[in-house]
Amino acid sequence: MKPRCLWAGTDPLYLAYHDREWGVPLHEDRKLFEMLILEGAQAGLSWITILRKRKAFREAFDQFDPSKIAGYEQKRIRELLHNPGIIRNRLKIHAAVQNAQAFLKVVEEFGSFDRYLWQVVGGRPLQNRWGRGQDIPARTRESDALSKDLKKRGFKFVGPTICYAFMQAVGMVNDHLTTCFRHPEVNRATVRRGDS
Repeated sequence: MKPRCLWAGTDPLYLAYHDREWGVPLHEDRKLFEMLILEGAQAGLSWITILRKRKAFREAFDQFDPSKIAGYEQKRIRELLHNPGIIRNRLKIHAAVQNAQAFLKVVEEFGSFDRYLWQVVGGRPLQNRWGRGQDIPARTRESDALSKDLKKRGFKFVGPTICYAFMQAVGMVNDHLTTCFRHPEVNRATVRRGDS
């Protein structure tokens, strides 16, 4: 067995997510939007619950096309509230619609959500060197700043802790433990991309 972050556990879905996605710098707007919505949907739940429902979420939310979601009306929201494949929380579903509308405004202002988002870390992932899981913070100065600005722009379910989990997931920070086989791989991939 390769050494991994302890949270990856033994579930094959979790292992695949840890080994292939978590912490890899992400720059595609639609995927960034998807992760923002899924992190908000996860609030109060476990991430494995979201991973198991991700395919259903994609189908229910038009493959996370923000321009479509921004136009959802009450009839569509009612349908989502009756969809057993997703998290049927009224506040979270309404937040997805509101976040899509706010997302489109950010894209209009900055040219892309990617450009807006990555300025929080100066355009390059923060490379942390945590030896133990309990050393990893739940929030940071950067996630606090991102949360504050997203809220100001009308986003919901974007508290500092959710924002930090989002930043970890999309590779804005490398929070793989130094003992994890992915830490140096993500670090090397980051350096190559940044230097190209």
